[in-house]
Amino acid sequence: MSSGQLIVITGPSGVGKGTLVRRLLEHYPNLHLSVSATTRPPRRNETEGQDYYFVTQKLFQQMIQENKLLEWAEFAGNCYGTPRFAVEEKLKQNISVLLEIEIEGAKQIKQTFPNAFRIFILPPSFTELEHRLRQRETESETAILRRLERAKEEIALKEEFDRQIINDDLETALAELIKEIDSILKKE
Repeated sequence: MSSGQLIVITGPSGVGKGTLVRRLLEHYPNLHLSVSATTRPPRRNETEGQDYYFVTQKLFQQMIQENKLLEWAEFAGNCYGTPRFAVEEKLKQNISVLLEIEIEGAKQIKQTFPNAFRIFILPPSFTELEHRLRQRETESETAILRRLERAKEEIALKEEFDRQIINDDLETALAELIKEIDSILKKE
């Protein structure tokens, strides 16, 4: 990669963004994954500093006030945001950066980084999305229903993004993502 490109992966909760991103990083070892900060507690198998920076609500609010976040959003009662410094430094060093973020944050990124390439991951169906959320067994029924309601609103925004990819079959979706990212990185 000859210059830094900001690539944003977004989509509703449960659509498989995390799995796709892990596979993308295997394909692109030089791509830097930005680690988001969140106020939600860690899920099993999540590691501090690798999956998220798990912070208190107070610290998160301080980061907002001090303009230390590129974007942030509240989702399902928790806050999520992208620390500014690390992303800007990597881009200055001509290293491409991948953000896996919530849709509200992805919309904000368009304001700060108009040349960011934003990809929206879609479920094959709403029924399948619900199945995936329930299969995780990480959240209460109330949280699942909140996420599903939010997903309806988010899917309605899909056309605001540069590309939309349906994650029906993981390998097919991954191949489509790689094709899109290859085309963007080759333009640089």
